[in-house]
Amino acid sequence: MKGAHHALCGAAAWVAVASTAPYTLGWFPVSSLGIVTGALVCAGAALAPDADHHDATIAHSLPPVSQWVCDLVGRLAGGHRNGTHSVLGIAVLTGIAWAAGQVTVATDPLGDLAVGAGAMSLLLVAFAARALRLARRRLDAWALALALAGFITVAAPTEWDWLPVAVGLGAAVHVAGDMLTGGGVPLLWPWEPRPPRWWRRAPVLNDLWSSGGNFAVPLLGTTGSWRERLLVAPLTVYAAYGTGAALVVGSLTALGHDPDRVMERLWDTATALVGTATVVATVPLPG
Repeated sequence: MKGAHHALCGAAAWVAVASTAPYTLGWFPVSSLGIVTGALVCAGAALAPDADHHDATIAHSLPPVSQWVCDLVGRLAGGHRNGTHSVLGIAVLTGIAWAAGQVTVATDPLGDLAVGAGAMSLLLVAFAARALRLARRRLDAWALALALAGFITVAAPTEWDWLPVAVGLGAAVHVAGDMLTGGGVPLLWPWEPRPPRWWRRAPVLNDLWSSGGNFAVPLLGTTGSWRERLLVAPLTVYAAYGTGAALVVGSLTALGHDPDRVMERLWDTATALVGTATVVATVPLPG
C-alpha cells in the first residue's frame, strides 16, 4: 500500500474503534479530542512499520530526526518488510507506546506531564501530517506535530492508555494492508517458514504463502492499484465523518449543550425529511 493509503486506513480504524457515533463500533471509547488526536496518531502509527526503509514517506516527514529513526529501525528489523511487518513488530511497537506512556515528569503548575507519550506522538503526528498532506513544508510538519504533542504531553496523564491502543491498531492495519498486496508480509518473522514444493507449484496457493516465507491474500494486486484506491475511497469518507462528528460533539459540549440530545434531534429531523421526500416521490403527477 502507498503511504497515504496506510495513513487513511489507520485514521478510519481509530474512528471505528474509539468513536461512539452512529456506524462506529465504540470498543474503546475516548473523548472527542481523543478521537481527533488519536486519529492522527493512529494514522502515523499506520506508517510506522515502513520506518524500516530509508526512503519511505515517513523518512521525509520530520527531517533529520525521522531519517535517523528510519536508519536505526531498518538495521534492527533486517531491512524493508521484515521485522516491522510481523506480529512481533506489532507487539514491539505497542510495547514501546505503552512504555512511553509511563514516562511522566511531575511539575507544580501543570501537574504530571506525559513527556514519553508526547515525544512518541511528535513523530507519529508528523508522519501522518506529511502523508496526508496536512503539512507540505518541513516547518509546517514540525509546527503541527509540536502542537499536538504538547497537548498530549499535558492531557495524557489522565487518559494515556489510548496511546498503545492507537499505535498497536495502526501498526496492525499497516501489516494487514500490505498483506492484501501481492508482495505479502513475513508475519512470523524472525521465523520465515518455507512452503513445501507441491505448495509452491500450485497456482493459487503459492500466492498465499510464497517461497520466501511471506503470507498474503493479494486481493488488491500491486501497490497503488485501482483496487487499492477503490478500497481507500470509502475509508477516507468514513474517517472524515468520524473526526467531523467528534469536532461537532466537542464544540457542542464546550458551548454547554447536550450533544446526544442535539444529535438525536438532528437525526429525527433528517429521518422526517427523508420520509417526506419518499411520500412526495410516490404521489402520482396529474395527467
